[in-house]
Amino acid sequence: MDDIGWTGYTYHVVTPTASHRKLRRLMGTKQLTDRQRRVYELIRELILNRGYGPTVREIGEAFGIKSPNGVMCHLRALERKGLIHRSPNKSRAIELTEKIDRHQHSLPMAGMVAAGTTALAFEQSDTMDFSGMFCQNDRFILQVSGDSMIDAHIQDGDFVVIQKQETAEPGQMVVAELPSGDSTLKFWFPENGRIRLQPANAEMSPLYVEDAKVVGVAVGVVRNGL
Repeated sequence: MDDIGWTGYTYHVVTPTASHRKLRRLMGTKQLTDRQRRVYELIRELILNRGYGPTVREIGEAFGIKSPNGVMCHLRALERKGLIHRSPNKSRAIELTEKIDRHQHSLPMAGMVAAGTTALAFEQSDTMDFSGMFCQNDRFILQVSGDSMIDAHIQDGDFVVIQKQETAEPGQMVVAELPSGDSTLKFWFPENGRIRLQPANAEMSPLYVEDAKVVGVAVGVVRNGL
């Protein structure tokens, strides 16, 4: 019988593989509840496919859990049972204790990022092979949507390589997560108690926000076409 898996907020049926059978044996020894198992599968699939785990809010939205405390109860249970590790005070700091093998010369294709402002789309599960040029476990790829970064030679449809980190120096190009949950690719300028997210397009105005989180810093661009 097929397993129910999770990829990019859409349930789909996947045929059991050796990896899935190993996962089934692992979870079976931990005596998980059905909800704990599904939360763990979501965490595992997102880390595998996009390079990092979900936030508490994303887990709540995925399973209709309105209270953050309800999500935290499941995360604490998974941590007690040795399946995950969490770092305090970090929204995306859920890690697996299970070692996941990745392709040696590929990066996770995390989806689309707007050079305007939009929610990140994590429905892509492909990888892109760069023969080790960017081969690091703390990096992933996003495809750019929009033209707000064209003066930085980043066009609609190009791919940016993102170094996962939660801080950035003034003037660095970052993927920033806004309080609304939307994310955008912009230059990062903290100033006067707020953040200026500066586009690289003379026809566009900067975006000012009081609070934003750095998801990662752009470290490379791959042109999609000439």
